[in-house]
Amino acid sequence: MLELKNLHARVVPEDAPAREILKGLSLSVPTGEVHAIMGPNGSGKSTLSYVLTGKDGYEVTGGTATFDGADLLGLAPEVRAAMGLFLSFQYPLEIAGVPVMTFVRAAMNAQRKTRGEAEISAVDFLKLSKVAAAKLRIDPDMLKRPLNVGFSGGEKKRLEIYQMLMLEPRFMILDETDSGLDIDALKVVADGVNALRGPTRGMLVITHYQRLLDYIKPDRVHVLSGGRIIASGGPDLALKLEREGYDGVIAAGA
Repeated sequence: MLELKNLHARVVPEDAPAREILKGLSLSVPTGEVHAIMGPNGSGKSTLSYVLTGKDGYEVTGGTATFDGADLLGLAPEVRAAMGLFLSFQYPLEIAGVPVMTFVRAAMNAQRKTRGEAEISAVDFLKLSKVAAAKLRIDPDMLKRPLNVGFSGGEKKRLEIYQMLMLEPRFMILDETDSGLDIDALKVVADGVNALRGPTRGMLVITHYQRLLDYIKPDRVHVLSGGRIIASGGPDLALKLEREGYDGVIAAGA
């Protein structure tokens, strides 16, 4: 489903020299599987998510990335989204003056237009929204407020998963979705994520901590350090990292 081979990428700030972050990253996530990416700060986890979704300010300098066999790197961000690629941001953006439901319906219809599909009707949108909000215990009044403006960290993360449930992507990238969540909110968010697991979808979960993986069970765990995958294994690898830290794994992979 998602295939990365020897991927090299650098961040290109407007006011500083370019800096290479990904240095030969290879990764394969088959359809139907959930893979977790763990690693220390600065290892390239968020850069990977931005490169895959086409965020400005990042430049691929080598390697390949394919999604369902298509060259992902040659596609505009909106085309990647219409194909079913979704990123849940570590730090969701605030958009003043744009209500949550207005934003999400516009996103849904933009993707449908790119795929050559008819727009979703207001009635059908409201039905889907009601179900998604109930799963995440979101107060309907929240959905009438400007996107993320004045929301707590936990509320912002729930809204990210609400958008995911509404858009029903085929491949989800969760960039530290557990950041800022208390245990109750973490369970609710994880339930929303797990509702989209299935044989036709894939998922990449980026996290520092085992606690998220207690609720979103990965099929594979990968350790990212220095811009490349240095170790891979089953769920037990995350438990080992929780007990022992990254130092031993990084030393072994050097």
